[in-house]
Formats: sequence, structure tokens, C-alpha cells
Amino acid sequence: MNKPIFIVGSPRSGTSILTWCLGQHSNILVQEESDWLGRFALDVEAAYQSGTHRGERSQLGSLGVQRPEFFNCFGDAINNLVLQHRYERRRIALEEAMATPASDLRLPAFQTERSDSDPKGRWVDGTPEYSFYICGLRKLFPGAVFIHLLRDVKSVVRSMLKFKQTGGPALVENEQQAYDYWLRTVRACFKAERAYGSRVVYRMLYCDLVGDSARTLRLLLDFLQEPYEPACLEPLQHRINSSNVPPDFTPIDPQTGQEVEARQLEAELINDRTPVPPSGAIAAELEAEFEKRVHHNQNVNKYHRRALRKIAALEKQLEQLRCESPGRLKPWQRWMHRRQHLCKSVRSERISPQE
Repeated sequence: MNKPIFIVGSPRSGTSILTWCLGQHSNILVQEESDWLGRFALDVEAAYQSGTHRGERSQLGSLGVQRPEFFNCFGDAINNLVLQHRYERRRIALEEAMATPASDLRLPAFQTERSDSDPKGRWVDGTPEYSFYICGLRKLFPGAVFIHLLRDVKSVVRSMLKFKQTGGPALVENEQQAYDYWLRTVRACFKAERAYGSRVVYRMLYCDLVGDSARTLRLLLDFLQEPYEPACLEPLQHRINSSNVPPDFTPIDPQTGQEVEARQLEAELINDRTPVPPSGAIAAELEAEFEKRVHHNQNVNKYHRRALRKIAALEKQLEQLRCESPGRLKPWQRWMHRRQHLCKSVRSERISPQE
């Protein structure tokens, strides 16, 4: 059954604990964050375009291979690969737990499988960054569903700012970046919900998960069309991957201009829980954004080489100006400013846009 489950939303919103909750279900196999599937979807689209760009004179074009079929072949292969390695996943998890005394996997609540008879016919991946790749993931896995776990922005910002103290990589440098990160991920998830409808993107509140756990997980498993199993509640008895934010920690950044906007979006999503129907127009916007990202990835190296040539030419002209007018500083400053601007542009071109 090619129906994977992706838990999306802002980092520090509880995606890890919800992944482990669902992973205790007899039919759902827990996965580590994968990180690569979203970018892989972009590469598959680029490969399909390359294989069909000359129509019937192209290999895929001459074979009559359609885009959905091409994506489905890779999606089915990935799905089978994941499910066929379930026992390898359990072996690695056990070895990790034994090697790390403080590992969460030592706890009975965190098991990759509870019985050899568990069917484990589908899998769950809690990579928050997939908030930006929902369109591409649906191409690989048309039957996939997405759980948008929404946590209040204040708690997320506090956790992001303290996360580096746990030994993990710093997610943000300041409060403004934290609000921006929350806004970008939550907007992406909400746009996908409006594009594909609430039957594909299920919005779930973190406060419900921790405040009324049994009812919330029952509703979630109903959405997933899986029977309720009490074992899914057990991971909630433990704190994992916590930023350990002190109760009195109150970040105040006078440069933050997005807090009001974030709180307005938060209030809108929390207060209006009406099921959202799919929108063809918004889905088309996501398709256009997906195509733009594919184009960017295909051409970023070309843009980079072109920018480097421009920089080399400007440096040559700058050196000539220095030799011709050693006492005049203003012309060089103008060229230096242009060079710095181009260097900044090159760096930005090397980074794939998140939206």
C-alpha cells in the first residue's frame, strides 16, 4: 500500500514525538528524518523533462511515458525499499540503543516494531523541511497524506533560540529569523491544505496532542483510516529532543517585525477548523512554484559560472583603475561596491529557494 505519512510544520513543533507515536502502530513503520525525498522529486522532474524535450525524438517521448507513470515508478520503488528493510531498521535501532545509554530508543515506548506479526504496511516520516516540498512528494506518492502539526509561535520561537544548547545545529541566529522560519513553514503547509484539501493535508494542533491525547490520536488515526491502538499514546509520557527552555526565558528582539503577522496567522488557523475543500487554482500555483524550483536547480551552476566571469572582469577593470588613478578613490569604491553586490548575488544563487 503506497500511502506514506509525512508530518510537516515548523521545526520545534513536536514532529518528532508525533512520528514516534504513529510508529508504535502495528501498521505504521517509523522512519528517521529522510531530508532527501523533496529534492529527489525535483531531480525526477528534471530527468523527465530531459527525456521528453524533443518529443517523439526523445527516448521517454518515443515510448509514450507519461509524467505520472514516470514519478510512480520511482515512488513505488522507494516505498518498497523502505518496507522491505523494516527488519534492518529494527536491527540498527537496537544497536543504537545499546551503544547509547541515554538513547530514547532504550525506552519501551519507543520501538520500531512491537511484534514480528505487525504488518507495517506503510511508513511515517517527520521531516519538517518537507513543508516546502508537498507538491513534489505528491507526485512521487499520490496516495500520501500530510499531517500539519501546528504549535503556537511563541513556544516555537523560544525553542528554536535554545535548541543549539542541546548540541544540535543552530536553527536560527535571532528572534526575527525564528518568526520568519515559523511563518514560511506554516504558510507553505496552509497553502498546500487549501490546494489539496483537508483530506490530504490534515491540520492538527500541538496543544490538542498534549492536552487531550487519546481523543486527538483517535481522530488522527480515523483520518489515516487505521484502527486506534493505545500504544500510540506511550511516547507522549516522555520528553525527547527537547530544547529545555527555562520557564523564565523571554526573548525580546526590537528588530522583530513579523511577530504580529505570525500571531494573526496562528489565530486564524487555530480558530477556524472548518474542513477545507481542494482548490484547482491554488494547486496550479504550487505546480508553477515546483516548476520554477526545478528550473532554478537545473541552471544554478550556469548562473554561478556567469557571475564568476563577471566578477573576474570587474576585478580586472578595478586593477586598471587603480593603476591609472592611484590618487582617486571614488572610482574604485564604485567598482568595489559592484563587486561586493555580485559576490552576494552569487552566494544567493547557490542556495535553492525554500518557497
